[in-house]
Amino acid sequence: MKGSRVSGFTLLEVLVALAVLALSMGAAIKAVSDYTNNQAYLRDRTIAIWVARNVLVRFQVENEWPDVGERKGTEEMGNREWRWLGVISQTEEAELRRLDVKVFTLESEDDELPISVLSGFLVQPS
Repeated sequence: MKGSRVSGFTLLEVLVALAVLALSMGAAIKAVSDYTNNQAYLRDRTIAIWVARNVLVRFQVENEWPDVGERKGTEEMGNREWRWLGVISQTEEAELRRLDVKVFTLESEDDELPISVLSGFLVQPS
């Protein structure tokens, strides 16, 4: 047994390997978290665009001539409630009005940062 040599990892080598593993796992977890957050934002933005389109189409098919100003409402889509703000403004053409629809989450209280904005035009019914 005098000449036998036991080979293996030293404590220092094991600690360095664990440190490298911890750093790489932290980076992987951060990347997955960022990806998940981005997917949630894109889902919300897509649904908000659909809500804005629904509101714009509703105004267009009602065949009424809305007054200039703001309209507010809520809409349910994607198992969630959404707030919308419609700003109706007069254009240079007398028979044409512009409608800007801004969509927010119901939890959001900040009307400055909508998730989606869609603009359209309303023609005066004859």
